[in-house]
Amino acid sequence: MGFRKLLAFLSLIATAAGRMVVQQSRPNAPPGFVSQGPAPPTETLTLRMALTSNNVAGLHQKLTSIATPGSSDFRQWLSADEVKSFIQPAVDTVTAFNTWASANGLKPTDASPSGDWVSITLPVSHADTLFGAKFEIFTHPDITDKLVRTLSVSLPSELVGHVDVIQPSTDFIDPNPRLAPRASIRASEKRATPASCDTSDPAGIITPTCLQKLYGIPTTPATQSTNTLLVTGYGDQWPQTADLSNFLQQFRPDIPSNTTFSLLTADGGVDPQGQFEAGVEANLDIDYTTGIATGVPIQFLSVGGGSTLADFAQSLLDTTTFFQNVTDSDLPSVMTTSYGSIEANFGAPFATKICNGFAEISARGVSVIFASGDGGVRGNHDSEFMPVFPAACPWVTSTGATIGIPEQAVNFTGGGFSVFFPTPDYQTQAVASFLETVPSDFAGQFNRTGRGYPDVSLQGWNFDIVSNNVTGTVSGTSASAPSFAAIIALINDRLVAAGKPVLGFLNPFIYASQSAFTDITVGHNSGSVCPSSAVAFDATAGWDPLSGVGTPIFDKLLAAALA
Repeated sequence: MGFRKLLAFLSLIATAAGRMVVQQSRPNAPPGFVSQGPAPPTETLTLRMALTSNNVAGLHQKLTSIATPGSSDFRQWLSADEVKSFIQPAVDTVTAFNTWASANGLKPTDASPSGDWVSITLPVSHADTLFGAKFEIFTHPDITDKLVRTLSVSLPSELVGHVDVIQPSTDFIDPNPRLAPRASIRASEKRATPASCDTSDPAGIITPTCLQKLYGIPTTPATQSTNTLLVTGYGDQWPQTADLSNFLQQFRPDIPSNTTFSLLTADGGVDPQGQFEAGVEANLDIDYTTGIATGVPIQFLSVGGGSTLADFAQSLLDTTTFFQNVTDSDLPSVMTTSYGSIEANFGAPFATKICNGFAEISARGVSVIFASGDGGVRGNHDSEFMPVFPAACPWVTSTGATIGIPEQAVNFTGGGFSVFFPTPDYQTQAVASFLETVPSDFAGQFNRTGRGYPDVSLQGWNFDIVSNNVTGTVSGTSASAPSFAAIIALINDRLVAAGKPVLGFLNPFIYASQSAFTDITVGHNSGSVCPSSAVAFDATAGWDPLSGVGTPIFDKLLAAALA
């Protein structure tokens, strides 16, 4: 054995001898995941490791300042290089990691332009030793491919304070995203004029025209080609150009039927247009961004990396690193996502790192919008309250769902309080006011000091869409989020035309502009898997964790944005 190999071997023994600090662990895998035993020792793993940013607290402080109305730097969004100065690891962190990697025979590669993610490839046996882990093969009835995960992962002491996350490790993302729209695709019908826009009526159906009338959304085309709206797509959900054309012919005949979207890709993402490859979620998102944001250029980001939503954690990471590669001039002004999973499935370290990735995007002037989930307060479970991530991240705008006219919060709308993230300053007063309405004998258990979500709401029941050349209805906050994103994109069009900065990170502006929203005071989000009488949150005057501050009033929101 050569001298260098001997040093590496001795270092490996020292690491394995107990100088380890548990980074993350869980007592067992989530329901549905079954261990099939240890992963083969010689099987190759590719792990991404998040290096600690040099000043993420400074980024949070700066983002809060530039997003708060009345501040001296209001809407002076940061450049990519300015964000990188907060996010890139310090020199001592890079040195510590590279020294450790070299001593253990590893050859890391950069996995992000800012250098805050690195990738290593190694055998399972080596990973088990280096990280005090026991990587196993897990199966799930809804997953075709095997999943290699561990229930505990540790860091050698020399990396503590320098590495935030090892991924994948203890993350088990439910293959059912809990946000998939409730679909009722039926025989195609030509019904550009629905029987009613009142979805509390069994015949009520939402179309773009309904939303335009309800919220005062203009039909005049946008004028600014640089103002784009981006839709993210995960889990092999693909929009079809033929379906969009069909949708526009039926429901927006004033928009040319050849209007389409631009395709962007990450991690091998694609958008096949073959028969039966249409995705209901993807088509819903594209139909209503295009059908509401008249004339705004629409982009679809297809994220690959796996065919199931068990890869969702990886997909979120791919999305945040994708944006590090986007130049300032090519940034969309709005990004909308209709996916999420139970917060606990991610684990605090990984969720925090991804949430900080969305803070990076927000700080550059992008309004990052997420659906709040379709599982009520329990995330489609029948046990304790379970918050949804990324909807509960304080650096995104979370959108809940309403039903009927007058509107009320629909029972499935996701909402509650994060376990991982504290109440942000912009909603401290709103959350405190809501908590005063919670009875002292309230049976539900939740984090009273957590970030409350959603922030806003919008209709989310019985949306007409076209998928695989069939017209039908879908419901969910995954209809609410892209529709709200379209409204924000239209307002940004007016801002750009007036020579003003785009809205960017919305939340401080939203909570300071509550008069621009219709307050929703009726609703109970017990979810669809529990009786309607089950303990849950109730809508009330002001902000609440069902409807946020309410539904948008376009002209008032535009006036507040232009002020």
